[in-house]
Amino acid sequence: QVRLVESGGGLVQPGGSLRLSCAASGRIFSMSTMGWYRQAPGKQREQRELVASISSGGSANYADSVKGRFTISRDNANNTMYLQMNSLKPEDTAVYYCRFTRTRFPAYDYWGQGTQVTVSS
Repeated sequence: QVRLVESGGGLVQPGGSLRLSCAASGRIFSMSTMGWYRQAPGKQREQRELVASISSGGSANYADSVKGRFTISRDNANNTMYLQMNSLKPEDTAVYYCRFTRTRFPAYDYWGQGTQVTVSS
């Protein structure tokens, strides 16, 4: 069984930075796509927003709202993913979740438990 654990969330002032980490325990196969999602206050699980994703080859995609401010990266050797968040804004406040997916056999879709990020003065 694979478990994803996020860390690095917290309270930060507008304009500040945070670095989130997502570590996977258990066996993660190659060709996994990793992503960060966020669920804003008052939103339902189905309304989680994709913040950034990174393919097994290192190709990254970002939501328009975070382009130029957030950077996603991964360490395949250690099954770990990161999200460097700079120039944080109050509207970035949310619970951030990591997700690992693989579509080819053996397929899987794992979520972490989430870490709270609050941007406030």
